[in-house]
Amino acid sequence: MNIYVLLKQTFDTEETITIENGTISEDGVQFVINPYDEYAVEEAIQLRDQTIGSVYVVSVGPERSADALRTALAMGADEAILIHDDRIGTDEASVSKVLASYLSDQSYDLILGGYFSVDNGAGQVGIRLSKLLDIPHVGSITELNVDAGVATVKRDAEGNTEEIEVTLPALFTAQQGLNEPRYPSLPGIMKAKKKPFTTLSLDDLSISEDTLVSKTTRLDLALPEKRQAGQKLTGEPSEQVKELVSQLKSKTNLF
Repeated sequence: MNIYVLLKQTFDTEETITIENGTISEDGVQFVINPYDEYAVEEAIQLRDQTIGSVYVVSVGPERSADALRTALAMGADEAILIHDDRIGTDEASVSKVLASYLSDQSYDLILGGYFSVDNGAGQVGIRLSKLLDIPHVGSITELNVDAGVATVKRDAEGNTEEIEVTLPALFTAQQGLNEPRYPSLPGIMKAKKKPFTTLSLDDLSISEDTLVSKTTRLDLALPEKRQAGQKLTGEPSEQVKELVSQLKSKTNLF
């Protein structure tokens, strides 16, 4: 079974976000594998160990994404592919087209990815990619079992659980609770240095730069306003209601 994992490098969720000139400053920032993608990597390794096959981790992003891919190799993935090209851009439509171009030439049984990335939370790449590859897609899975070319999954559905059966090849995105991702071991880190690592550009793919037109554009980026101290209303309940309504009228556009 050949399993491909879509991987993105994101900010460590413990990092303090600093914005300079409308962009997030990367000075001294720690980057990690997108947490939801870690579940996908772990699930792929477990499935590989139950069958015969390989786990390939693939990322579309800047050169620094290589660190995240090497971490996945240290976890137990077999091969890494980094698609890096300044002509690609970062919007989900472009990234999914590039991934589709690459994967169309590969032999895969299963594609796994994170439910969404913690840096922008769009959750579009998996859905767009499955459409471009014309394969089934199930998102937010919390359990995955594969037998004889058929995958049975459970997915989180707004507090409930759905069970779905899908014929492979198919694409699934991982939700928290699917598994507990392992930490790379020292032997794993040493082995990762000898595993295949391929870097590609648009010139290596069957896709034209002209097709990579962004569907979304960021107009502005700003941190949330600092929270102000709360205010306690006093008096009878009817007086508190009047005061609350008065303040809402003066401080918001709700009325």
